[in-house]
Amino acid sequence: MWHNSDAMEKPIHAAKVSVGPQGRLVIPSEIRREMAITPGDVLLAVVDGDRLILEKKEAVLRRLRQRFAHVPPTVSLSEELIAERREAAKREESE
Repeated sequence: MWHNSDAMEKPIHAAKVSVGPQGRLVIPSEIRREMAITPGDVLLAVVDGDRLILEKKEAVLRRLRQRFAHVPPTVSLSEELIAERREAAKREESE
């Protein structure tokens, strides 16, 4: 199955990509146009089993913002995580 988190919204397009002698990939022009990838854009690469997924940095940030949109701006998730870790460390010390 192809990776596509928006499978219901966008059709999936595939193109042949070859690995160059220095391990470089060239993204075909039709895919660059479709995804509006321009020179200097940052793509994030994720290995998922035997798949390599390339995503525009902006798309990843947008997805993360949507995932945590329900968190009020006054809440610091990092502070909550640190507090939980400290509490867990105290419990481990007392055991």
